[in-house]
Amino acid sequence: MSNLSAFLHPAPIQDVLEVIVSDRFRDENGKIIPFKIRPLTQEENEALSKQCRRSRKVNGQPVEYLDQAEYSRRVVVAGTIEPNFAAKEICDFYKVMDPTQVPSKMLRAGEFAALMKAIMRASGFGVDLEEEAKN
Repeated sequence: MSNLSAFLHPAPIQDVLEVIVSDRFRDENGKIIPFKIRPLTQEENEALSKQCRRSRKVNGQPVEYLDQAEYSRRVVVAGTIEPNFAAKEICDFYKVMDPTQVPSKMLRAGEFAALMKAIMRASGFGVDLEEEAKN
């Protein structure tokens, strides 16, 4: 059998992962509630990146750049299943109309970074596949 079969039948992706990013969110019994996240596809990543492209003039010439803060907010919202940052109740509670503003108001900086890192890792960033292949 050729290697083509492996590309036509990849291992299934675990769609929903649970991560603990904070001990501040607890249920009525005091148990820490994990965030539910999902990996992003490259197609989704490209769309998010495109939404975050900005332009500024440098020496009179337009230069395109990626607004990293905006990109991070969009990745966190797109990759988080629960809590649903786009839910009306959560947006109303944090007094925002744009769901991408919820995580910045809801989470501490380290919590936001941990959530972002978990989503990026689930999406295949920061994984050393060569090292895994050797093992």
